[in-house]
Amino acid sequence: MSLEARFDAAMERLLAGQRPERLAVAVSGGGDSLALLGLACDWASENDCRIHALTVDHGLRPEAGDEARMVAREALRMGAMHDTLHWQGWDGRGNLQAAARAARYRLLSEHCERERIGAILLGHTQDDQAETVLMRLARGSGVDGLSAMSEGRFGKDFLLRPLLDATRDELRVWLTRQGMRWSEDPSNDDPRFDRVRARRLLKQLIPFGLDAARLSETASAMARARQALIARAVDVAREVVAEQSGILMFDRAGLAGVEEETRLRLVAHGLACLSGEVYKPRLASLSAILDKALAGQGGTLQGCRLVPSRGVLFLVREWKAVSGVEVPADGAATWDGRWRIRMDGAPGATIRPLGEEGLARIDRPEDLPHAVLLSHPGIWSGDDLLASPDLFNDRAIHCEYAASAGFHASLKSH
Repeated sequence: MSLEARFDAAMERLLAGQRPERLAVAVSGGGDSLALLGLACDWASENDCRIHALTVDHGLRPEAGDEARMVAREALRMGAMHDTLHWQGWDGRGNLQAAARAARYRLLSEHCERERIGAILLGHTQDDQAETVLMRLARGSGVDGLSAMSEGRFGKDFLLRPLLDATRDELRVWLTRQGMRWSEDPSNDDPRFDRVRARRLLKQLIPFGLDAARLSETASAMARARQALIARAVDVAREVVAEQSGILMFDRAGLAGVEEETRLRLVAHGLACLSGEVYKPRLASLSAILDKALAGQGGTLQGCRLVPSRGVLFLVREWKAVSGVEVPADGAATWDGRWRIRMDGAPGATIRPLGEEGLARIDRPEDLPHAVLLSHPGIWSGDDLLASPDLFNDRAIHCEYAASAGFHASLKSH
């Protein structure tokens, strides 16, 4: 089957019968993303869809501006719109590639949200998938990590990857046949980066039968296993997990009685819901703190706190993680990535955690330990506590809790 036919088939799977009027394509100017743009524009011309090419200039190389202008010319020639997004946030600290990647996705998502574009196509290939599996193997990842990148589904996922069964080499052959030129980021050959080392290692593994296709098959198998494990976790969660106003309550005996994989998956999901962290904690850290918590000892991880009490294992935000977070109680500002609270008739009121000061002013429910409520939001006017969801004067406030932070509602998508 030709590359074009495989791309069309991939788009049918990704869109699942839907027909968006517009889609974005992330285009750096490299061979993978430029081929993606060309294939997407050809597909769009037959499917009444407008393509918006987006290039992120990270401001790290002087050539980046020229490459963005090259992409703009190619996009115009293919009938696509084009915008260059600029990042100027690198402070020279931490992991450069990780920081650049996070900034890239943030800029792309913010632009698409402003323009009301429902999804963006990414040029990840079979080679990228294989390299990701290798890197995650080296980090000791489990099933979730080894399932690597998914194609995604329009309406459910913002990032869509229609080229996961295509190789870099065949994309460059296709570009050459189209008479198109591309540029390559020199960092793609810099051995300081893990992905470059994984790429080189992959070539050495080919004689052993571990090529990109085989590792991609492994990722697909792990993705199927992941879905089965998620289904099991959903079933168990119905029996052992309750949630109320940002407080997660695990039945300790019920949680201890299920297999370790499901235990870890449920608690990791709870951490993600409360903290908003994209990545799970390291397995060793998660396993150690959960063993301690089930044995009756508390602990903190990823900005959250585990509090065992009376047969219940509470999971809440850690006080230190939110102690300095304060936003207006206007119903528009989001507190800690989860809460929107409005209190009419209280101009200037703000949302900040209860802490010791707030807890001293309310009657604490007997079934909720003191430590569980320290990080709970309160509505304050200066030093005066006006209300707190489900705890104090809550009829005077209007609360909205983010769906993405809801444990049961979001479990299937994680």
